[in-house]
Amino acid sequence: MKHPGPGVVPAAEPIIAPGMATVIASGLSKSYDGIRALESVELTLGEGELRGLLGPNGAGKTTLLRILLGLVAADAGTVELLGESLEGSPPGALEGVAGFVEEPAFYPYLSARGNLEVLADLDGPGARARIGEALERTGLAARAGDRVGGYSSGMRQRLGIAAALMRSPRLLLLDEPTTGLDPEGAADFTLLLRTLCDEGVSVLLSSHLIGELEALCDSFSVLSAGRMVWSGTAAEMLAQAGRASYVLETSDDVRARELARARPGLLGLEVDSGALTLTADDRGLDEFVLALGRAGVAVRRLTRSMNPLEARYFELTDPGRPAPGSSPAAPDAGGEEQP
Repeated sequence: MKHPGPGVVPAAEPIIAPGMATVIASGLSKSYDGIRALESVELTLGEGELRGLLGPNGAGKTTLLRILLGLVAADAGTVELLGESLEGSPPGALEGVAGFVEEPAFYPYLSARGNLEVLADLDGPGARARIGEALERTGLAARAGDRVGGYSSGMRQRLGIAAALMRSPRLLLLDEPTTGLDPEGAADFTLLLRTLCDEGVSVLLSSHLIGELEALCDSFSVLSAGRMVWSGTAAEMLAQAGRASYVLETSDDVRARELARARPGLLGLEVDSGALTLTADDRGLDEFVLALGRAGVAVRRLTRSMNPLEARYFELTDPGRPAPGSSPAAPDAGGEEQP
């Protein structure tokens, strides 16, 4: 029978020793028709770690996840998942691994439960017993009997996560899993991921929106044009960031601009729709606001438009991009590449 969900890995019993690395990828390279998608990528993921895989459209995130899920072969490099080599996809190499790339696909004329039952039959004994829990944990239990053809995009994302959870994974690989989720669904998903990590599950979560992952991830890896340009803990990334971008409205913007230009700690001061935009670290911003007060200039609105992690992300992925706040242009927030 044809598998109904491309990118959803069939189930098996997880294998992992306490404290071992769940992903060790070394020197991964991949090209499509002569176009480089990945080049010499290194990645390590520890047990119970939640790592954000960041990068703009076309950075190579989906290609990397496809390789890790055994859906495509790398041109060069090696991958170990849960202590097993992925080379040649030998039996057992994907045991304990689950996830999906892009939007998961299901039979539209079957119910959510019916789709999971098809997958369970492929997964082997015991898989059907986990369907109820998977539906409950993803908030789909009340709609489990509805045909998937009537599901919203967010509900299909939930069902894709349920299909992955049905495998009781020790390694979860997810590609833009919050696409289509409403704020409540995204909050529930965040709580679910943290619970899974507390249970020892490792999660690699792809996104191009660092704001979604800032409070969620333990660590980050950043891809740009197929290369891994940064990898480390969330604390390390925040320590390297330092500056955030702000929108400022005052009682005297002309005087505020004069005061700002005399302060070396402020960058990218521009006028945008009647407000000032600027980039500063915490100390520089505090000193500027105090200087405005001493000069008799009232601060009517001060809001952060880009946090330090986002600013650092853009420095890594587009070094030639103007400082946040110096241009009204917004970063591309398109989908992942389709090689």
